[in-house]
Amino acid sequence: MIGGIILLLDFGSLNVKKLKFIDLWIVIPYLILLGIGVVMVYSASFYNNMVNGGSTTQYLVKQAFYVVLGLILCYIVFSLRLSILKSRGILSVLGLITLISLIVLLIMGVVNPSSRVNGASAWLTLGPINFQPLELAKLVFVLYLALVLSNKEQRLTDAKFGHIIGDNWRQIAFLLVIILLVGIQPDFGGAFILGIITLVMISASSIPTKIISILDGSIVAAGVVFMSVVLIFKPSFLISGYKYQRIMAMLHPFQLEQKAGAQLVNSFYAISNGGIFGVGLGNSIQKRGYLPEPHTDFILAIISEELGVIGVLVVLGLLALIIFRLLLVGLRTKNTYTSLVLYGIATIFFTQIFLNVGGLLGFIPLTGVTLPFISYGGSSMMILSVALGIALNLEATEKFQSKKLR
Repeated sequence: MIGGIILLLDFGSLNVKKLKFIDLWIVIPYLILLGIGVVMVYSASFYNNMVNGGSTTQYLVKQAFYVVLGLILCYIVFSLRLSILKSRGILSVLGLITLISLIVLLIMGVVNPSSRVNGASAWLTLGPINFQPLELAKLVFVLYLALVLSNKEQRLTDAKFGHIIGDNWRQIAFLLVIILLVGIQPDFGGAFILGIITLVMISASSIPTKIISILDGSIVAAGVVFMSVVLIFKPSFLISGYKYQRIMAMLHPFQLEQKAGAQLVNSFYAISNGGIFGVGLGNSIQKRGYLPEPHTDFILAIISEELGVIGVLVVLGLLALIIFRLLLVGLRTKNTYTSLVLYGIATIFFTQIFLNVGGLLGFIPLTGVTLPFISYGGSSMMILSVALGIALNLEATEKFQSKKLR
């Protein structure tokens, strides 16, 4: 007991010193985005709540709670010692939780098809909390790959393709199983994000460039072939599915305006209505029953309508600043583990933004991926806040240790 208290006191003293090295280029955009997110979630949701007879502040209160919880988790993770972040035991537990959660979702989707939302079984209900295992899987992928690739850095440098597969088949199997379970939900957007995280972190590792090119090329080619088969041959087991309808909606939104294309068309209307400066905060028309769940997947369309292109550029600019800073710190550090973690976290942010914005503009099928820190949602808010806490911790610890050595 006494030893634990002493450890906590020493831990607190170290944390105060680390705070001096916290990266404000990440923290300030993060805080501003949290504030914008709370305001826009309220603006996007209050009308529908009022019409349905509910509390107009229902989602405002929940989002504010998620923001506070996210800030607390970010600070706690920032305060941890690196030995805890790199602990194989903790990472194994997180990986096991992710795997079990995804298997439970798979069973639920088969046993109780009515539990599916928009054709996918992606949420676990834990009392008053809805938990999305995919969000935890993203962070687990980053930490797991960073630890494996950094620990085996020397062995991977001169390894042959067959040796890499043979020496790491357990790790590869774990990653593939997780991606497969997410894809089966079906959540192709989530599987895509996990795949991109894997590709980016492998590409940034010490694996020979030739092997990386073969791996990346094979995965991209497989994706192109899959999409081509779906669009050309229209297999019966897919064309009746919700995901296939989203692909058709992307290709022919106005022809399918009364069906699968309704969401995308109304997103276009919202963006068009907003123009440069928007119609004013709270004055969106498309959130009034036209766009489903405007406070989640389509919140950027509401921002575009109410705050115009200027508002959208501010939000995307702040997110871009976080991504750029993560990549810059990752490039500057000499620590392989730190570099890989930062690249992985930056990839999570970039792919989520790409899928969300691309879907709203009709460049890619709608995937249901949220916009970081802006869309309503507790799982995303907490995991992304933890991810930034880890990034800030790694950077501040490295700066603190470098100063001690001088």
